[in-house]
Amino acid sequence: MIPPTHSPDSFVLLQFGGRRFALPASRVAELAPPLPMHTFPQTSPLVSGVIIRRSRIVPVYDASSIVIGRRSSVHRFYLIARREFGKASELSAIPVDGECELVTGEVQARHPDQPVYVAGRLSVGDELVDVLDFEALVMHPQDAVDAASPAGVPS
Repeated sequence: MIPPTHSPDSFVLLQFGGRRFALPASRVAELAPPLPMHTFPQTSPLVSGVIIRRSRIVPVYDASSIVIGRRSSVHRFYLIARREFGKASELSAIPVDGECELVTGEVQARHPDQPVYVAGRLSVGDELVDVLDFEALVMHPQDAVDAASPAGVPS
């Protein structure tokens, strides 16, 4: 999670369906080219499958299904990010469908009306970009779906 301070930091901008989001650069391990994804029967809502990267099995989370409301149909890269579990960590892949770029900026605190997977907003030029809390998105996908759905409309 992004600390509630307002100090400048580095972020990687990524795209889902033409909309930009940010992840803290400290979480990003690498950008990987499209690799064959291996799918298997499972019930994890966001897991699309796994890729093999540098001799490691890396789960692929289709975050676009939550943040823009539809699954990613085409992607240019996998953004490989580190997720933290107490003292342990895991590499995870997010398919992205546009260019990624590194920016530095100040994070505005999260507003209570923002979805649970948004850690705050980053000012990039004239645009405000949601900073994703990847752990919240992946650990509580139903909460994220509920938060992204209009009130009173079942998801």
